Amino acid sequence: MTTLTHRGRRVEGRNSGKKPDGEEDAAADRDLNEDDPDDSKDIRLTLMEEVLLLGLKDKEGYTSFWNDCISSGLRGGILIELALRGRIRLEPLSLRKKRLLERKVLLKSDAPTGDVLLDETLRHIKATESAETVQTWIELLTGETWNPFKLQYQLRNVRERLAKALVEKGILTTEKQNFLLFDMTTHPVSNTSEKQRLVKKLQESVLERWVNDPQRMERRTLALLVLAHASDVLENVFASLADDKYDVAMNRTKDLLDMDPEVEAAKARGTEMIWAVLAAFNKS
Repeated sequence: MTTLTHRGRRVEGRNSGKKPDGEEDAAADRDLNEDDPDDSKDIRLTLMEEVLLLGLKDKEGYTSFWNDCISSGLRGGILIELALRGRIRLEPLSLRKKRLLERKVLLKSDAPTGDVLLDETLRHIKATESAETVQTWIELLTGETWNPFKLQYQLRNVRERLAKALVEKGILTTEKQNFLLFDMTTHPVSNTSEKQRLVKKLQESVLERWVNDPQRMERRTLALLVLAHASDVLENVFASLADDKYDVAMNRTKDLLDMDPEVEAAKARGTEMIWAVLAAFNKS
């Protein structure tokens, strides 16, 4: 699991597509489908595209060779994005009150999203004979399973497919670079303003617009902070800050990520998938 990095130190840190039952679920669905007002005039990116963009070196066009977390982080982003779009949810609490990581991912709707990775994942979730948990789905989508019959659920070439989508949206470009014995396709950032907007949004969320309450945070922003941490790209978000603001931003983010996912998920049904993904990475 990743840790939050401070400058010069570390801080340890089967299912029918039926509609949700109950007014609380319906209210959560409405909240989850609200757009971030700050993004209304900007290019609309998926959470996975945003995480990859944060992880890419601007000029070099590739992620750090030492980052072994981003692959699973991107799969967690797919689950959150599907939940935000009203396609999946966690099974409702029963009398036994299962913990987040024990609750299964249920299909709410198999209506296409228009995004290739999201729709492929939807087909996988629909095709399973028995429902799986969030943690299991992250492992299956990443290909980290010993069961040869479940390797079919692995999503392949995720980074390359996301990069291609960002190229089509005019944010990245495609180049070939020679690395001694082999050539590698890279994707330098061509639209730096879009990346800067994303970085500024996250910086402000823990500085000028800090509310000290995840339930009052815009859900996509909360999700992106969780995924940036899980993908080990959070340092890239705060690296440009002055030292004093950097420490404030890192400490506030650490406080946020150290919150008990079980407690926070119980406060607002609409954030359950976000906290379940965080719980999965905290456990891994």
